[in-house]
Amino acid sequence: MTNFDIAKVDFSSPEVAAWATGAPRNVNWPVVYVLDDLAKVKPRPKDLHQVYVGESLHAAARFRQHLSSPDKESLSTIRVIVNDTFNKSACLDLESYLIRMLAGDGAFRVLNRNDGVTESDYYDRARYRETFREVFDQLTQDGVFTRTIPEIENSDLFKLSPFKALTTDQAIAVEDILEGLLADLSKDADTPIVIQGEPGTGKTVVAIYLIKLLADIATSRDLDDLDNDSMFSEFFIEDNRNALSGLRVGMVIPQQSLRKSIERVFAKTPGLESVPVLTPFDVGESEHPFDLLIVDEAHRLNQRANQPSASQNKRFKSITTSLFEGDDFSKTQLDWIVRMSRHQILLVDAAQRVRPADLPSRTLHALVATAKNKHRHYPLVTQLRVEAGADYIG
Repeated sequence: MTNFDIAKVDFSSPEVAAWATGAPRNVNWPVVYVLDDLAKVKPRPKDLHQVYVGESLHAAARFRQHLSSPDKESLSTIRVIVNDTFNKSACLDLESYLIRMLAGDGAFRVLNRNDGVTESDYYDRARYRETFREVFDQLTQDGVFTRTIPEIENSDLFKLSPFKALTTDQAIAVEDILEGLLADLSKDADTPIVIQGEPGTGKTVVAIYLIKLLADIATSRDLDDLDNDSMFSEFFIEDNRNALSGLRVGMVIPQQSLRKSIERVFAKTPGLESVPVLTPFDVGESEHPFDLLIVDEAHRLNQRANQPSASQNKRFKSITTSLFEGDDFSKTQLDWIVRMSRHQILLVDAAQRVRPADLPSRTLHALVATAKNKHRHYPLVTQLRVEAGADYIG
């Protein structure tokens, strides 16, 4: 593969116009670009820089569109990545790669939506991807990246990023879940949606990706940035925006360590800063109900049993009494979730119970059976955590 060039252009109408006349491929050639605000002084030390990554066949015209977008008025510099052998597939792949790495680096707020992040094969992909690391290195020298590739790929920000490229069955599940949820919202139906998969199938990734996608649809105003080739582009319409706008959404994480990591991811992701990451106790004690609760590892919700501390035993009793007008020992934290939300998306591994206080198997099996009967059950099967043959995984 031939060498690439990275041109730096001031993000202003005169500079873009001058750059457009510099070479024919500036107006008619597939390129990838990074829009950032590194040239501007941040008003407060704790503020993150902002970045947007895109690809286009008609770069100059695309930049003029961005110049008229209020969402990008704070950006200052365009870095245009050009290669003599670039094609649409390679550009989409490089765009997705840079979005994922920037989100994992944590030095920027990534302004992209996540509907365009792809993981598709194409001719000679391995050869193209050799150049991606060289692009990363040059952008690092220019101050765009602050950490190495191994540091990024081993970070929670990268592993739990809402910009992860989905596997085929994850993408199909997200599409089906969106259709089911929007149908339920229109009918005010209350059947829980169940995403089921063994450990390592990426249930948490699907949940985080879905929350970001819902937020993007709800706040979509400028559809010029929409990739019409995305499998989720059809959801970016006014009716869906109206249905999702203003929904009170929360994510419930029973495990404390994972909860802290997801809070850090949400804090750095536009559209997710206001999404609370909750314990089941937080839900039970909330003053206001939720429109949608997405529960990770729902099989780890508790039934009535000894809690890790005396105070939690008291809280369990108090919440159950408050929600159900009496201390009903049959009520579980799943009952709290259902009582405190109109709609639920529950991520489960029905075979995985770790502690006696976890939900009973009969409850999980009944939950899965109901979801299947109502066509709200979505399985994940691709193993991502273990790179081995099917016999080993089995």
